[in-house]
Amino acid sequence: MTSHLQPVLIILATAVLAVVIFRLVRLPPVLGYLLAGVVIGPHALGWISETEETRHLAEFGVVFLMFNIGLEFSLPKLVTMKRIVFCFGTSQVVLSILFVMAVAWMLELDWRTGLILGGALAMSSTAIVSKMLAERLELNSLHGRQIIGVLLFQDLAVVPLLIMIPALASTAGDGDSYITMFVIALVKAFAALAFILFFGQKLMRPWFHLVARQKSSELFVLNVLLITLGLAWLTELSGLSPVLGAFLAGMLISETEYRYQVEDDIKPFRDIFLGLFFITIGMLLDTQVVVQSFMWIVCILLALIILKVVLFAGLSRLFGADSGVAARTGMSLAQGGEFGFVLLAQAGVFGLIDNTILQPVLAAMVLSMFVAPFIIEHNERMVRYFYQSEWMHRAMQITTIAAQTMAEQDHVIICGYGRSGQNVSRLLEKESISFIALDLDPQRIYEATSAGESVVYGDAARREVLIAAGLMRARVLVISYADTVSALKILNHVQTLRPELAVVIRTRDDSDIDLLKESGATEVVAEIMEGSLMLASHALMLLDIPTGRILRRMRETRVQRYSLFRGFFYGATDDIEEGNEKLLPRLLTVIIVPGAAAINRTLGDLDLAEFSVEVTAVRRRNIRGLLPTAETRLEMGDVVVLRGIQENLAAAEVRLMQG
Repeated sequence: MTSHLQPVLIILATAVLAVVIFRLVRLPPVLGYLLAGVVIGPHALGWISETEETRHLAEFGVVFLMFNIGLEFSLPKLVTMKRIVFCFGTSQVVLSILFVMAVAWMLELDWRTGLILGGALAMSSTAIVSKMLAERLELNSLHGRQIIGVLLFQDLAVVPLLIMIPALASTAGDGDSYITMFVIALVKAFAALAFILFFGQKLMRPWFHLVARQKSSELFVLNVLLITLGLAWLTELSGLSPVLGAFLAGMLISETEYRYQVEDDIKPFRDIFLGLFFITIGMLLDTQVVVQSFMWIVCILLALIILKVVLFAGLSRLFGADSGVAARTGMSLAQGGEFGFVLLAQAGVFGLIDNTILQPVLAAMVLSMFVAPFIIEHNERMVRYFYQSEWMHRAMQITTIAAQTMAEQDHVIICGYGRSGQNVSRLLEKESISFIALDLDPQRIYEATSAGESVVYGDAARREVLIAAGLMRARVLVISYADTVSALKILNHVQTLRPELAVVIRTRDDSDIDLLKESGATEVVAEIMEGSLMLASHALMLLDIPTGRILRRMRETRVQRYSLFRGFFYGATDDIEEGNEKLLPRLLTVIIVPGAAAINRTLGDLDLAEFSVEVTAVRRRNIRGLLPTAETRLEMGDVVVLRGIQENLAAAEVRLMQG
C-alpha cells in the first residue's frame, strides 16, 4: 500500500540532496531543483508521476515569484534607468521574438509557437546573473548596470506575455480573431490594474496599520497570503493569469512602509513553492526525447548562446558602450531564464506547443543555465583575449590611477568611497593627509570628482590596481566596505607585496574579526561593537565615571578584540542578515537542574571547548563569577553562561544536561 506521503518525501529528499550538492560546488540552487525534477520525473526514474496536484503546487511558486517582482517594483529606479530599461530592454525582447518567429515561419511552424518560444528564449536568468554580479562586486560596473536594467525589463515583459497566452489559446481562427482576443485581454488587464491600484492604494496602508497594531506575526503573514492569493484569484476570475494579480499585490504593498517586513515573511513560502515549480519543470523533461534529439538540442543551445551574445553586444554598442563592456553584457545574459520556463509551462498547459518542439527547447534552456556560471566567471578573461580595446580600457584605468598618485608619498589608500570611506577622507583632509580612494560606482565617482575629491574608478581587490594606487609608498590602507571576501583578497595582495603595511578594515559584526586578523589586518573595526562601545562610554560619563578610566576600558576592549562584547542573547526582535545568523556567536544561559550530568564535574572535565564553546560566567546563589576556570566545579542550581554559534551551543547544552 502506497502512502500519500511517499511522493512528498521523495520530492523533499531529492530537493535537499540536490541543493546541498549544488551549494557545495557554488552553483545556483535553481539548477539543483531542475536536476532533481529530471531524475525523479516520469521520464527518468519514474518515482513521481506528473499529477494535477503537483502542477497546482508549482503554480503557487510562480504566483509568489511574481509577487516578489511586484514587491521590488520601484518607479524611481525605473526612471533613473529608463534608457537602459525601456530602450535597450524593449529592443532586446522585441528583436528576440521577431527573430524566433521568423525561424518558426521558415520551419513552417504555427506563428503562435514562434511567438511563445521567442518570448521564452528572450528571457535571461535573474537569479543566476544578479547573484554572480553581486559576488563579483560588479553590480555598479558599466556592464553590471546594463545587465540589471535589461533583467528589470524582462521581468516586467513577462506580464503582457502571460496575459497573451490564454488569449492565444481561447479562440481559433484568423489573425484578426487573435488580435481581438489579445486586445480584450489587455483591456481587462488595464481595467484590473486601474481598479486595484486606485482602490487598493486607499485601502492597503490603513488595513496594514490595523493588522500590524495587533502585534501578531502569524496574523501579519496570514494577511500577506490572503492579499496575494486573493488578488491572484480575482484576476483569474476575470479570465487573466493569476500571476498578474500576484504582481499587482506586490506593487501595492511596495508602496507601504511594511515592504521589507513582508519581503522577509514571504520569503520562505516563495522559495519553497518556487523550488517545487522548478522540480516540476525538470519533470517535464523527457530524457528519451532528449537522447533522440541530442544533436538538435546542441544546435539550439549553441544558437541560443551565440545569437544572444551577438544581439546583446550589438545593442549595447548601439547604446554607447565600448566593445569590451558590450561583450561582457552579451556573455552574461546569454542563457535561458526562470520566466522562460514559466512561459513554456503555461503554453504547455494550454497545448500551444507540441511536445516534440518543447522538449529540445526545454533541454537547451536547462543546459544554458548550467553553462552560464562558467561563462560569467571567465567572461572578463575572454574579453581581454579577444578585444584589444578592453586591454586599452584596463591600461587607461591603471594609468589614470598611477598618474593621480605619482607624486604621493606616505598617503592613505581608501578602498571603497561609500559613506564610511567619505567620512574617513574628510577627517584625513582636516589633518592635511593625502589619500586616494578606489571605487566601482561610476555615478558616485563622477559626482565626487566633479566636487574635487581624490577618487578614481578601480577594483581594489586587483593587484595591479593597488600597485597603481601607490601601495608600495602608502602609509595606511583602509577597507571601508563590509565585504569579507573582497577584504581577504586585498589582504592577500598586501601580504605578498608589502606585509608591513598597516591595514584597517571595516566589518559589520564580530563574526570575521579573528579571520581578518589572522590574514594580516592591523585593526578590524566592527560597526556593532564600536557602536556598543560608544554607547557604553557616554553612559559611563553620565554616571560620573572618571574620563581616564572610561578611556582605559575602551582601549582594553579594543585590544582584546571586543571579547567583552562577543556574543549576545538572541531575541525574536533581532534583525540579523540571512546567511550570517548562524555564524554569529551568541550567549546562552543553561540552568543545572537536578539530575543534570554536569553536577559535581569541573569545566575542564566537561571540555566544552571541543564544541568551540566558551563558558563566560557561572552564577551561583545570585553571585556571578566573571572568569570561571577549568577547575570550577558545577553544582545543582548553577546558571552557566555559554558563548558560541547556535549549533555548537546546542551540543554543549546536551553535554551539560545529558553527558
